[in-house]
Amino acid sequence: MFERITPYEDSLLSQFRRLEQDLDDFFGGGTWTGSRNIRSFASGTFPGVNVGATPDSVTVYLFAPGIDPKSLDTSIQQNFLSVSGERRLPAQKDATHYRQERFGGAFRRIVTLPDDVDPERVDARYVDGVVQIKIGRRESARPRQIQIQ
Repeated sequence: MFERITPYEDSLLSQFRRLEQDLDDFFGGGTWTGSRNIRSFASGTFPGVNVGATPDSVTVYLFAPGIDPKSLDTSIQQNFLSVSGERRLPAQKDATHYRQERFGGAFRRIVTLPDDVDPERVDARYVDGVVQIKIGRRESARPRQIQIQ
């Protein structure tokens, strides 16, 4: 069904495989056919973050299951939101890990926010492993309707 690959083609393919492996090693994970998939975090990235915006506010979602929300150090300065903490994993001394995707250890995420956020209007909640931080926008930055007389 398949024709035999010539030695030249085999050599070329092996060079591409080696290049792919070198890039995987350099960037810390798999690419197209590697061990990671499109939903995986980059190595050491925790927690996962989604950011959404409306004309009234910006909402940041941090996916941090198993983290005590009181242990998180969360601050906002100008238009930077910083969240740091530590995720502790139970030690499994006798286990041999063939794959370990759950991150453990200290973490820090910094999210750049739009310039018009108001650091005085912040509401943070933790529900079912998701930290939701809603930051209002400044009134002066909102569009206004101008009446012409």
